[in-house]
Amino acid sequence: MKRKILGVLLSTTMVAGMIAGCGGNSAAPAAEAPATEEAASEETAAEETTEDTASEDAASEETTEDTASEDAAAEETTEVAADEGKVLNVYAWNEEFKSRLTDHYPGYEEVDATHGKIGDVDVVWNITPSDDNAYQNNLDETLLKQADAAADDKIDLFLVEADYALKYVDTDYTMPLADLGITDADLADQYSYTQSIVTDSNGKLKGSSWQACSAGLIYNREAAKEVLGTDDPDEVQAAVSDWSKYVETAKKVQEAGYTMCSVNDTYRVYSNNVSGKWVQDGKLVIDDNLMNWVNDSMELVEAKAENTYDLWGDDWAKGKTPDGKIFCYFGPAWFFNFCLDADQEGTIANQGGWGYCVGPQSYFWGGTWICAATGTDNASLVKDIILTMTTDKAVLKDIAQKDADCVNSKTVLAELASDDSGNLELLGGQNPYQQLAEGAEKIDLSNLSAYDQGCNEEFQNAEKNYFEGNATPEEALDMFKKAVMEKYPEVTVD
Repeated sequence: MKRKILGVLLSTTMVAGMIAGCGGNSAAPAAEAPATEEAASEETAAEETTEDTASEDAASEETTEDTASEDAAAEETTEVAADEGKVLNVYAWNEEFKSRLTDHYPGYEEVDATHGKIGDVDVVWNITPSDDNAYQNNLDETLLKQADAAADDKIDLFLVEADYALKYVDTDYTMPLADLGITDADLADQYSYTQSIVTDSNGKLKGSSWQACSAGLIYNREAAKEVLGTDDPDEVQAAVSDWSKYVETAKKVQEAGYTMCSVNDTYRVYSNNVSGKWVQDGKLVIDDNLMNWVNDSMELVEAKAENTYDLWGDDWAKGKTPDGKIFCYFGPAWFFNFCLDADQEGTIANQGGWGYCVGPQSYFWGGTWICAATGTDNASLVKDIILTMTTDKAVLKDIAQKDADCVNSKTVLAELASDDSGNLELLGGQNPYQQLAEGAEKIDLSNLSAYDQGCNEEFQNAEKNYFEGNATPEEALDMFKKAVMEKYPEVTVD
């Protein structure tokens, strides 16, 4: 009976609707609410009673189950049915999770670039880059077909980022972790903010992450010695401990022949420390701290202390080498591994030439969450992957040490911070885990909303026109407001 109740919940027909999402053309397909546990229990009980009339013992057991309390019935729905699927379909936007699973999940065997094996289950990687919202568009289209898809074509698990997590979490396409049999106790060592991001409006947790993405200022040690006379993290932190000191230091950096960074590097530090959401009572609100970013950035652009390069572009990336003459980048631990090219000769990271400090304000950036797709026919395998990759302390410590990642375990980060096991070569042997752990505790997501991705992107796009002299401050704001009205017609813009 327990298995059949879950089966009813998983196979509930979904309809093709759309909810307001985080960016243009990025609304997630809305799902019809699943049948209630009570209705599913009654339907299944009737079916089981018919099936079991041939046996007195079975009838007796059935009667006992049918008269169980509602609480007991609710508990039964969390038991995961035996897996029947022979294909595990994983949807992601890059190779990050694939590399983590390949390197750290026991029993995973790589077949080729898009296939693997876990026991007798074939793992199929559906990887679509995020450019032009392609990943979300592909995920949305496939989720809309989930209910009618053949078993081997169903999505089993998929990955989401913080900027648009709520778009999927607040639909029935994502499965509550409790329905997989994952308990609060299983997740007790995680940082609370990582769970808030993937908790739906009904308080149900619908995803889990192996990362805790508190972030800071990653500085060029040689440049720090030249400009500040020291590369000691505490001394560098004192020089950038608030925005006024940061601006002062940036001008010294420029005088020494360096550029501090791009204006886009600092944006998330400001946007993570706003006083309210982008949309309040249906109206667009531009927070004062975002205007502080505009004003501080323009001051430094005019002083030639910061540039306006787009993140990830070729010009922006020149700072990875000494000849790039960049003082710092802003980023979390995943930035160490994925963005600084430590494995390439001639880079600053390859020479152990970066240092890390908190910077003007604590903030977080990104992270990857694993979500179970409603309708998966590999529920127990999905459960094991989530538990192993996001709660197993041995696995998490291995990820931190081999991939220079900041993992989602208070215990593991404390261990890494306590001895040389947390030292990172690309940081010149510095151990950043105490600062990263402290930053994770300070993260406040009370202002997170479904409008963040779209509004943040459009705000930066509009203000770039101002920074580069192609618009006045007023014209830049008008560009932004127009873009918001086109993207979110339900939002009132003054």
